[in-house]
Amino acid sequence: MNAVATEGTKTTYREAMREALREALRSDDRVFLMGEDVGRYGGCFGVSLGLLEEFGPDRVRDTPLSESAFVGAGIGAALAGMRPVVEIMTVNFSLLALDQLLNNAATLLHMSGGQLPVPLVIRMTTGAGRQLAAQHSHSLEGFYAHIPGIRVLAPATLEDARHMLAPALADPDPVVVFEHGSLYNASGELLPPTAPVDLDHAAIRRPGTDISLITYGGSLPKARAAADELAAEGIDAEVIDLRTLRPLDGATVTASVARTHRAVIVDEAWRTGSLAAEVSARIAEESFYDLDAPVERVCSAEVPIPYARQLEEAALPQTADIVAAAHRAVD
Repeated sequence: MNAVATEGTKTTYREAMREALREALRSDDRVFLMGEDVGRYGGCFGVSLGLLEEFGPDRVRDTPLSESAFVGAGIGAALAGMRPVVEIMTVNFSLLALDQLLNNAATLLHMSGGQLPVPLVIRMTTGAGRQLAAQHSHSLEGFYAHIPGIRVLAPATLEDARHMLAPALADPDPVVVFEHGSLYNASGELLPPTAPVDLDHAAIRRPGTDISLITYGGSLPKARAAADELAAEGIDAEVIDLRTLRPLDGATVTASVARTHRAVIVDEAWRTGSLAAEVSARIAEESFYDLDAPVERVCSAEVPIPYARQLEEAALPQTADIVAAAHRAVD
């Protein structure tokens, strides 16, 4: 079994997420985990490995292959006072539960006049870059960020993977957590929290003065790498991690653009109708006179994600694409 992730030790994104689940299960008897293969198999991506043995089948529940059924069961449990964590294997499978998410979880508080909160957390793996081909490589975070009534999180660091779950479970509204599959093996030192994780604000991962690189989730490491390359060329890039995609923290974005006067938005989703389009529109609406160059967007090619590695890499935003976009804005 993998080592338990503890603060101050070297860990991985996967282990940090597992320790967040373990802490939630230990601290609140109302919390339980359910989903396909989360128990005996330890989760499709190994996040829940060992939790069944530790907490038993009442708290870690394997479900049938029916996303609509087990998401609906999670909604019912939340309405009854439980704090379910529902795992959907990958984001494409969430489409099979879309009616439950859009028409029930997101609307019941409103339709009941505030009488029926749905304190539900839904976790799912998202993103491409692992040769899982067109049906398992979607980035649909922007679609869920379009829906009023839910909160949408995209933890991209070890600290957020470890510490976002607790405030998500405390939220009276449904929270959807997108875990990019490329991050599970990311490793590093997990630092002790200096304050509770703030789910309402983006994070400045690297301060800068020349250009703002705005991104989230699995694209954050690429944006950081691009900032390092730009720094070697004398361009000081600020890196913004949106973290919470709904409600979107527009104030941090506009404040960054006011400092740098240029922006590149990096989004692994398709360009048309993307979250990048929303962020770009907000910059145009709120920061137009701060801009010294048009806003650049670096998104995936508008094709089904290919299986062949070289084609997949060509279809996805890469560090070189971000650097090139920054040069177009700065030069």
